[in-house]
This record gives sequence, structure tokens and C-alpha cells, in this order.
Amino acid sequence: MLLTNKNAIIYGGGGAIGGAVAMAFAREGATVFLAGRRTASLETIAHKIMTLGGKAEIAIVNALDKQAVDDHLASVIEKAGRIDISFNAIGVFHIQGIPLTDLTIEDFNLPISVYTATNFLTATAAARHMIKNRSGVILTISTPGALMANGMAGGFGLANAAVEGLTRQLAGELGPHGIRAVCLRPDAIPEAAMAGSHTREVFDYRAKLMNVSLDELFSMMPARTLLQRFPTLSDVAETAVFLASDKAGALTATVANLSCGSIVG
Repeated sequence: MLLTNKNAIIYGGGGAIGGAVAMAFAREGATVFLAGRRTASLETIAHKIMTLGGKAEIAIVNALDKQAVDDHLASVIEKAGRIDISFNAIGVFHIQGIPLTDLTIEDFNLPISVYTATNFLTATAAARHMIKNRSGVILTISTPGALMANGMAGGFGLANAAVEGLTRQLAGELGPHGIRAVCLRPDAIPEAAMAGSHTREVFDYRAKLMNVSLDELFSMMPARTLLQRFPTLSDVAETAVFLASDKAGALTATVANLSCGSIVG
């Protein structure tokens, strides 16, 4: 197993992406600490992990609250002794599908402020502990919106670009301490949207603005990928396992392009 004896914190661990990654980490031997805002969704993922023989614990944590993040991480360190992997997969509803010229400053700023703040808080909190052990992996997640010029994504595209930039800066500062930082960049994942999460709300709203159904929106999108398909939750989870493992020990300050070729570079 690739992650035997590793301890991993997954923020947004009850969500579609966070849950899929948590289950893959646990399958590969990691003890996973699921952090999020909703007890029921966290318990669902933890139950699935433990049913399959894995180890999981849950905690209600506001990943936009520094004290909450620090206190939870301190409790994990006290219990587990160290933190080896930190992955932030939280999400919030935000507006897409409206031209920037028609977007309010509040709707523009929301995803930028939320995604940059939460990734900064969770990554730096983990880094302070990882530095002591001179090892660790910080994983972030973005989308092709970080590079696209025509996505009608509002502030979300800039938020993704900021997360990728933060990941590179973390890698530069933490590399001398043996810590790697890598970003995953999948395109739209219909499975995640259909799971009833904030992702569905975002795409539902965008579909309404385009006057099409959600199914019609998703049916139009694969044609713009080189592989003619979307990435799956399994694609993201399996890549996250590899990137968090020692087999990816030379990878840092980079973005794993999981877009199925909707974006190249």
C-alpha cells in the first residue's frame, strides 16, 4: 500500500471529491482525519472507510477560521503524533455564467477570498507541523478556469489561478524542509455535481442562465476535451494517492492536469 502509516487531513472530507480522495487514501493505508461543516456527510464517508477496514475520524471544522484549523490540527498531532498529508477540497456556492461587466463586486470577490483564504490557512497550519518532521505533502485543487480566457467563470477563474500560485509559492518556501506542494486540476466532474453538493448548485445556476438543462450542459462540454470525456472522481482520487506517496517524491511546485485535455499546459 502506498500510504501505509501516513496521517492525512482532508478538509471538505464529506464532499464528493474530498470523500473520494479520503476513501482512496484509507484504502492505501493512511489514517484519515475528515474535517468539514456537516456531521452527516462526514459520518457517511467515515462509515464507508471503516466498513472496508480503514481508519477514519471526523471533526466539525470551519476551514475559514484560523483558530478552528489550528485547534483541530493540534488535536490530530496530539493523537497521531504527526501529519503527513493535507488536502483542502472545500467548496462554496459562487456565481458563474454572468459576464464580468454584469457581475457585482461582491459576487466577484467571494470565490477569490474564500478559496485563497482557506487554502492559505490549512496549508500553512500543516506546514508549521511538517517543518518539524522535515517531510509532508500539501495538496490543493483547482480547475482549468485558472488558465481559460472564455469561461464566464466570474471570480472563480481568478480564485483557481490564485490557488495554483499559492501552491507554487508554498513549494518554494517549504522545499528546503522536505515538504512538497502539488495542485490537482480536474475539469468538471458530473459525479460531483450530481451528488447534490455546492458543485451542483453552481452548475444548475449556470445552466439556467444559458437556458439549458443540467444534463444538456454536461452533454455539450466533453466535446471540448481531447479525450472526449470528463475526469471521474476515481481519476482524481487515484492521482491524489500517487502525488501524496513517496513514488511522487520528485514532484513539487506543479499542477497535475486532470482535465482530460480541455486545457493543455
